[in-house]
Amino acid sequence: MAAAAALRRVADVEIDDDGVFKYVLLRVCPRAAGASEPGKEVVRGHGWAEYHADIYDRAAAELEPQGFDCECLGGGRISHQRQEKKIHVYGYSVVSGAAVPRKQPPGEPCVRHCGVEVPSCEGFGRANHSVTTQKLKAKYPDYEITWADEGY
Repeated sequence: MAAAAALRRVADVEIDDDGVFKYVLLRVCPRAAGASEPGKEVVRGHGWAEYHADIYDRAAAELEPQGFDCECLGGGRISHQRQEKKIHVYGYSVVSGAAVPRKQPPGEPCVRHCGVEVPSCEGFGRANHSVTTQKLKAKYPDYEITWADEGY
C-alpha cells in the first residue's frame, strides 16, 4: 500500500513551460521488496538537456532516493507553445557517431531499469508518443496536443 501511495505522488508530467526540447518517457517502479505495484509511465522534458540520457539521469537521481527504479521507454522532442496552447510530440532518441558521456567505467552496465541492468546508453529509441500525448492531455486539458513519428 505504501508503495502505491508513494507512486501516486510521482508527477506524471514535468516539462518546460515553453519551447522545443528533448523528452523521455519513463516507467517508474517501486523498488521495495515484495512490492506488487506494476509502476507507471511518466514524461520528463527539458531544454537544458544536451542528450536524452541527461534527462533520464536527473529523473533517476531524483526518484531512486524515494525508493523507485526507472526505465527509459524511449524519447523524442516536444514543441510546447504556451501562448497558443499547443503541444506537438515527435522524433526519437539517438546518438550518432559518438557515445554519450557516462559516469560508469567502461564495460559496466549503463542504467538499472526497474531492477534489470542494461548494457548500452547509446540512445533510447522512439517513445510511444501516443502514451506521452495521453499524459500531456491529462495535465493540459485545454491544449491542442498532437503527435507524429516523423521528424527529429
